[in-house]
Amino acid sequence: MSSRTLSLADIPGLKVTVMGLGLNGGGLESARFFASHGAEVTVTDLRDEKVLRPSMLALATWPIRYVLGRHEMPDFAGADIVIKNPAVKPTSPYLKAARRIESDISVFLGLSESPVIAITGSKGKSTTVSAIKHGFDSAGMKSLLGGNITVSPLSFLGETGPDIPVTLELSSWQLADLKGLGVLKPRISAITSIMPDHQNYYGSMEAYVADKRIIYAEQGKGDFTLCSRDDGWGLSFASETPAKPVFFSGATLPGGMDGAFLDGREGFFRSGASKVPIVPSELLVPGGHQKRNLLVAGAALYLYGVAPSAIAPAMASFPGVEHRLEFFAERDGVRCYNDSAATIPEAVAAAIEAFDRPLVLITGGTDKDLDFSPLSAQVEKPKDIILIAGSGTDKLIPILRSAGRLFRGPFDSLEKAVDEAFASAKPGDAILLSPGCTSFGMFLNEFDRGTKFKNLVLSR
Repeated sequence: MSSRTLSLADIPGLKVTVMGLGLNGGGLESARFFASHGAEVTVTDLRDEKVLRPSMLALATWPIRYVLGRHEMPDFAGADIVIKNPAVKPTSPYLKAARRIESDISVFLGLSESPVIAITGSKGKSTTVSAIKHGFDSAGMKSLLGGNITVSPLSFLGETGPDIPVTLELSSWQLADLKGLGVLKPRISAITSIMPDHQNYYGSMEAYVADKRIIYAEQGKGDFTLCSRDDGWGLSFASETPAKPVFFSGATLPGGMDGAFLDGREGFFRSGASKVPIVPSELLVPGGHQKRNLLVAGAALYLYGVAPSAIAPAMASFPGVEHRLEFFAERDGVRCYNDSAATIPEAVAAAIEAFDRPLVLITGGTDKDLDFSPLSAQVEKPKDIILIAGSGTDKLIPILRSAGRLFRGPFDSLEKAVDEAFASAKPGDAILLSPGCTSFGMFLNEFDRGTKFKNLVLSR
C-alpha cells in the first residue's frame, strides 16, 4: 500500500511510529495528525525529554507513547506505517524492519488535491517559496506554504483544495523519501541553484544532485520545470525533465528563448512576443543573489497564471525571510543582519557580496565536510571578521592566514562574538551573522542560533 491508497478513513487503529520528533514541525505534525485521526502513535527519538520538551508539550493532549534516547526494533517491525525523519539514511536497520515507510510530505501529497509548486536547490529555496507565497497574497489569491521551511503541510491539509495552490520547499533528503511513490507531480518545479552541500551525507555531488532530480521525475507534459541557464546542472535538468523546461538567468536570454532573466537591475519574463517586468530594480532584500531568487519566484507566479501586473509590485514589497539576510535591528547607527541559515561557505560569500557598507562579519562553526575555499575571494571585503569556535572554523583559519587576513577569536560563545562585533562596529557599519557552518554543538539548529543572535543584539 502506498500513500496514494491511504485515505483518512484508513487511519483509525493504525499503528504508526514517528521516527524523529524534532523541534521544527515534521515529526511533531505527523504525530499530531495521526493521533488526531485515531491512530496508535509511538514517537521514538535518540534525543531525550529535556531537548524535546517543547514538542512534547505541544502534543500533550494526545495519547502518544514516547521512546526517547533510543530506538526499539519492535516499534518498527510492528508498525503499519513508519514516518521517517528526512535526515535518517534509508540503510538504517530500523527502517529495514519497517513494512511501510512514509514521510509527512508523502502522506500530505497522497491526500491533498491542491496543485503544487515545488522548489529545491542548494540555496535560495526558502526565500523563493516565501516570495511566491507573498506574491499570491499580494494578488489576493489564497495559497499555502510548507515543507523544509519548517511548516509541515500536514498542519494545513484540511485547508487544501483543487483551486488552492500549495508551495513546497523540498530538501534533497525530503525528495529522496518521495522517490518512486508516484505522489510528487508538481504543476511547476524549480531548482534554484546547485552548490556543494551535505557531502558528509552523500559522498559525491552526483549522488546529491540525483536526489534533486526527483523533483521533476513524475511531472507531465503540461507542467513546467524552471532551470538555470547559467550552469551545466540546469542544462542537464532541462534536457531530462518530462515537463516543459523554462530557463531563468542572471543575464539576458538569447533572442527567441522564453523564460525569466535579469536585464540590468530589472527582471523580466519573456513568452513569445510578450516581455513583462516581474522583478523591479529596487528591493527590500539586499544582494544580487536575492534578486535572482525573486526572479525564480516571479517566474513561478507568471507560469501559474498570476496577473503580470501584480508580480513586480509584490516582489518590491517582499520583506525577506527570517534567518536569511534578515535585517532585524539598528543599534547606535549599526544595522544588524541575521543570516544564520547560511550553512555553506558559498552562502557566506554571497552575503558578503550583498553589502555596500562597512561590514563586521561573525562566521564559523561546525564543519560538514565542506570546502571553504569559495570564501577566499571575499575575505578582504569585511572590515572585521569575528570567528565562532568549531571544526569548520579550524578549516577556515588557514585560508584567512594565507590571505593575510586578520581576525578576532575564535570565541567559544555567541555572546562573546557579539560583544566583540559591537566593539569593532561604528555608526554606518553593518554586523552580519553568516556562519557558513552547521550549528551542531553550540545550538539546537541554525534557527536556534539565529534567534539567540537576535536576542543578544536586541537585549543590548
